[in-house]
Amino acid sequence: MKTLPISRYRFFQKLQPLSLLKKITSKSVTGCLQVFSTSGAWSIYVQEGKLIYACYSEQMFEPLYRNLQRLSQQDSTLPREINEQLQTIFERGVENQSIPNPDYLAICWLVNEKYLSPLQAAMLIEQLSLEFLDSFLKIEEGSYEFIPESFLDDLPKFCHLNLRLLVEKCEAGVKISREQFWQQNQSKTRTTTEVQLPPISNRQVTADRHKQSYSRPTDKRNYTIFCVDDSPIVLNTIRGFLDEQIFSVIGVTDSLKALMEIFRVKPDMILLDVTMPNLDGYEICALLRKQAFFKNTPVIMVTEKPSLMDRAKAKLVRASGCMTKPVNQGDLLKIIFQHMI
Repeated sequence: MKTLPISRYRFFQKLQPLSLLKKITSKSVTGCLQVFSTSGAWSIYVQEGKLIYACYSEQMFEPLYRNLQRLSQQDSTLPREINEQLQTIFERGVENQSIPNPDYLAICWLVNEKYLSPLQAAMLIEQLSLEFLDSFLKIEEGSYEFIPESFLDDLPKFCHLNLRLLVEKCEAGVKISREQFWQQNQSKTRTTTEVQLPPISNRQVTADRHKQSYSRPTDKRNYTIFCVDDSPIVLNTIRGFLDEQIFSVIGVTDSLKALMEIFRVKPDMILLDVTMPNLDGYEICALLRKQAFFKNTPVIMVTEKPSLMDRAKAKLVRASGCMTKPVNQGDLLKIIFQHMI
């Protein structure tokens, strides 16, 4: 029988899940393997052949909630109402189908909000992966596609798991116990002072960083995002994409007024339309970067079709990045996690 390419096979056929896993591990590829069957879609994210995350489309949040609920019974740092909080912030994205993996964003948020340490996040992902494999290995028929680029590319990676060992654990029925999970947190110090959230980067978490102590701030931080666009529709769309309990969105349609308001408000992130009258987004960004306070503030240029020239201009005025119009919720949250939270 002819070997199927790893890149794509759209038509349904008999599948051997273990054979697919061997292909992505033996070639040490990076990207997302998507497998489709009549019951749903399975996504396996790998980096150089190591598993960094896996999820099933029909049960995206349920396994996460179930494991968090189980683990919250062991330690008060993880409140029992955490599932409701995650539902409010992230599940809306699933309904809009604009965020590929809001469940992974939820784990990133748990780490940044100090509910979990990076090592605990890695153990949680391992447990979720074991449950994922339990159903994935039972697929008999379907199609698949390998995508070199994925939604997780610019997000932090908490683990790089050996798929072969995971399969062995899955077949042996191994589970991460609550005691194993929370013993990684016993040295964690708790304080009543507010802790600034570290910026998320896509650097691999090292063993030394696992040993850091983490504390949960008593006051929940609210992030201010300042949007400058001459279209009220765009401003309202951005405001509607973000949870008002976490983000305070200020929208201004006049660029001259916006500049003075930015100086007054000092927001956590600034979104600038590049085609504004009077002062365009590039000019506003250049003026902001001359002020010491705004040298490190994330400034994102928003444009309909970012060309090479647009990106060069953005780099010249030291913008933090670019975002394409029309803005969708997935891209917006990705930008926020990458540059601000």
